[in-house]
Amino acid sequence: MKHREVGELMTREVVTVRNNAPFKEIARTLTEHKVSAVPVVDRSGHPLGVISERDLLPKSAGQSDYFRSLPERETWEEDKAAGTRAEELMSSPPVCARPDWTVAEAARLMEAQGVKRLLVVDESDVLIGIVSRRDLLRIFLRDDEDIRHEIMGDVLDLSLRQSPSAITVGVTDGRVELQGTVDYKSLIPLIERLCRTVDGVVSVTSRLGYAIDDTDSA
Repeated sequence: MKHREVGELMTREVVTVRNNAPFKEIARTLTEHKVSAVPVVDRSGHPLGVISERDLLPKSAGQSDYFRSLPERETWEEDKAAGTRAEELMSSPPVCARPDWTVAEAARLMEAQGVKRLLVVDESDVLIGIVSRRDLLRIFLRDDEDIRHEIMGDVLDLSLRQSPSAITVGVTDGRVELQGTVDYKSLIPLIERLCRTVDGVVSVTSRLGYAIDDTDSA
């Protein structure tokens, strides 16, 4: 099976700011380009961090004494409020991915790091794109017939050498339903697991029977 890679889904025209960019330039960049965050890069294009709207908020929060009942801010919030350049305001180090990573690899890193986007870098660690949660969700827009074709060919025929004619595969809105008979009972959980790894599959329901129970240890 061929999984879609980060390089196919990422945004290549990335809006960036330099590490010495002043506060107002950063705010203007976010506003004019209608983005919620921008990578910070050095003169060679290497990512140093990311600045989001959240990173800029401490500046606004520090401009009024009206809300005196709010808890005192943490040291890092005070530092952010005092910052005037990108290198002082950014969140770092940046969380990066490679263009040949699969969607599953990128999604696991996003989840583990608690981030909404990954910076994509090449072999020289130069920024070449950015991929967001929304980009990764595009695999679930895949056509049902394409998913069915991959399961019939790559999963059943190529991977398991199982005759596709013995199994009926139905796909509706990414939900896969399997019916039919396989040679051995031990193949059923394997087929189900492989189907779940196909890009665009939302769920797998199996109603498969078997000719021989090869899981009986008695």
